Amino acid sequence: MTTDSRFVIVGGGLAAAKLAEALRGNDFDGTLTLISEEEHLPYERPPLSKEHLLGKQALADFTTDPGQWYRDHHVEVMLGTTVTAIDRASKTVALPDGSTLPYDKLALATGSRPRRLPIPGADAQGVYELRTIEQSDALIALFGSARRLAVIGAGWIGLEVTAAARAAGVEVTVLEAEQVPLQAALGTEMGEVFADLHRSHGVDLRCGVRVAEITTSGGTATGVRLEDDTVIEADAVLQAVGARPNTELAADAGLAVAGGVLVDESLATGDPDIVAVGDIADQQHPVLGQRIRVEHWANALNQPAVAALTMLGKPAAYDRLPYFFTDQYDLGMEYTGYVAPGEEASVVVRGDTGKREFVAFWLDSGNRVLAGMNVNVWDVTDRIKELIKTGDPVDPQRLADTSTPL
Repeated sequence: MTTDSRFVIVGGGLAAAKLAEALRGNDFDGTLTLISEEEHLPYERPPLSKEHLLGKQALADFTTDPGQWYRDHHVEVMLGTTVTAIDRASKTVALPDGSTLPYDKLALATGSRPRRLPIPGADAQGVYELRTIEQSDALIALFGSARRLAVIGAGWIGLEVTAAARAAGVEVTVLEAEQVPLQAALGTEMGEVFADLHRSHGVDLRCGVRVAEITTSGGTATGVRLEDDTVIEADAVLQAVGARPNTELAADAGLAVAGGVLVDESLATGDPDIVAVGDIADQQHPVLGQRIRVEHWANALNQPAVAALTMLGKPAAYDRLPYFFTDQYDLGMEYTGYVAPGEEASVVVRGDTGKREFVAFWLDSGNRVLAGMNVNVWDVTDRIKELIKTGDPVDPQRLADTSTPL
């Protein structure tokens, strides 16, 4: 690419920042513009429900690059700016003031947004969600004043916020439609581990329940009413029922979207001049042999290195296995691999779930390892990756035997 080339990155999170780093690191010396809806420089999201929410990190600690880095590397940053449309024919993006910005290559890193339940009271004052630094700060302020919090949803965000709220002395009731927390992600057996964890820390966890409305008084949330008419009183309510990928911009531009923006192994869309990374990327994965879309930090961190090469016309493929982590109370966990929704898998446990020190493996019908989760057991992620990538059947009894090296 020549110095006359213009690359545009749409998005203001970790993926966008890492893509700017990767492009400059691969000697792209053309014009580079990053357009972010947020007023802050790109930052990482995990601390919003972890270290920052616990008062252990400030925004500067997890801002990906300081302002000086963008200036030193001649990256134009447009904060507080929303791209309203993409014109693929003219290769321009439209901005709110009616102006357009040309591009030679375009990267979409638009991330996701929290889902909201279509129930009465969902937009009331005192109803919270978590995606931005402002929302995390609002929860910190809430923990200093509220006595009771109702959390709708026992997924990763809901449980991490619950752990932080309990650390602050807030009474928490968690309401989950499935029979155990994290059932879609981990299944029943491992979901029970997290159920026991939170109940042991005084959380009122209610599974198999459905929320009918968020009750209000004078426009302010006062609690939650379930479909069986049970009322849970609360000073505030957190909606943590998943996220939706921000694919509208791509879809309106005529790019293929099916849950996420469809991309190939190199993270290229159907338009050779546009790539997609992070939460929105529904990728044909070269190792797993199927399409996957993962809303986790590791994709935002690692995909940009491949997307940058693709934008520069160099061969590349994103072949890392999905990875995510959580920290709740004294439980630290890492998960590596992928079990497709609805896929039948058996669970083999290596260690002691009662002590919350174990590694769990998900095996397919041929005893091949699909995924592994280490809980308070460290330095085994590389071994788990090897077991998955070899694709060889394993002996479940030996896998469960802690005296047998992985």
